[in-house]
Amino acid sequence: MKAILSLLAMLALPLSALAQDAVQRDRQQMHQLHRDSRAYIGMLDDPKRDAYQKPYEVLTALAIEPGEVIADIGAGSGYFTFRLAHRVGDKGRVYAVDISPDMIRHLNRRIRELKAMNVTAILADADDPLLADASIDRFFFSDSWHHIENQSKYLSLIKKMLKPGGEIIMIDFHKKELPVGPPMQMKIAREDLIRQMESNGFRLTKEHTFLPYQYFLVFAPT
Repeated sequence: MKAILSLLAMLALPLSALAQDAVQRDRQQMHQLHRDSRAYIGMLDDPKRDAYQKPYEVLTALAIEPGEVIADIGAGSGYFTFRLAHRVGDKGRVYAVDISPDMIRHLNRRIRELKAMNVTAILADADDPLLADASIDRFFFSDSWHHIENQSKYLSLIKKMLKPGGEIIMIDFHKKELPVGPPMQMKIAREDLIRQMESNGFRLTKEHTFLPYQYFLVFAPT
């Protein structure tokens, strides 16, 4: 019996190592795509994205009030940033947060072109959005949470950055084979995300199910 258990343990180690290698390769491939800023922007702004991302329906479901302050984390090309900015109005503000200098430059060009005076681009750290405490009504993550590596630290920081009554919106791809989205190894299952949020002091308050490939969850601090 001991020999069988030892053999099983030896067989499990390579599988674990292979899984970790696969995740690392997927991350490297995604990072390579991000470094090719022109290709990445083209992918994010592809008009075909609207069919599954449903930006109008997403913003309608959020019922954003004029004057809100929203942090768009992993803003990328600004796909949601400028839509959010339209909803919060002149008295509101959207912080377009990204860790890529190329994306921030692109966002700043678009801010200038669109005269979007209520948008501020923030070049952030990978594990810190660099926003002030008690300054944000809602954190908005669309297809970006799976890119954040030190997620527990990130949650502890953004919990402090939320205003009283603030929310975190999480939109990301279901952990199954889909025609769009990141590789399977990088996806976070809906149930795993809920458990992660609960263990870090958040509770699920709303869920919308109209997106074909993604879950759409809203959390608040407990």
